[in-house]
Amino acid sequence: MFYFTLPIITSQSSLVSYSDLIAISTALLLILYISGPNPEPFTDFPKNKTFRDYLFSAWCGYLPLWKIFWPFFILLNGALIYIDYLAITGTLTVSSWDVAHFVLINPIIWWVVSIWRASFNTGSKFWGASARLVTLGIALEYMLKLYVRIQYPRIFFNCQELMLDYGNCF
Repeated sequence: MFYFTLPIITSQSSLVSYSDLIAISTALLLILYISGPNPEPFTDFPKNKTFRDYLFSAWCGYLPLWKIFWPFFILLNGALIYIDYLAITGTLTVSSWDVAHFVLINPIIWWVVSIWRASFNTGSKFWGASARLVTLGIALEYMLKLYVRIQYPRIFFNCQELMLDYGNCF
């Protein structure tokens, strides 16, 4: 998250600075820590025989937090960095970039709901609050991507090499 969009936002606009983001993140983490659920002692979690069972158990909040957070976090960030890399190098058109991010919305909604429901299935209240902060970060990432898409398309997309989709660079 924020691999390509945050440098563009901080260098090209006066919208936000790194110190502002650190202050906001710290305040949000503190609020989420205070308002978050207390961790419960680990119980015997259900054994997932299929991938469908895993998805359902995660959706209901029956799994430990790390089993929901880390696999999807790694896959999501890998997908976002790859999609943005393809767009920056001119391999992916602007409209294809939009579609790729739109396709990721449903898995992100599943992940956010699962994280918020399972945030008490951890050993520390801090980790539950941190995971919830990261889910808020993905919403911020999508808002920054939309801002870059509208305000700075010529900087983000390689518009010189996009002959078919050149109209979207304005």
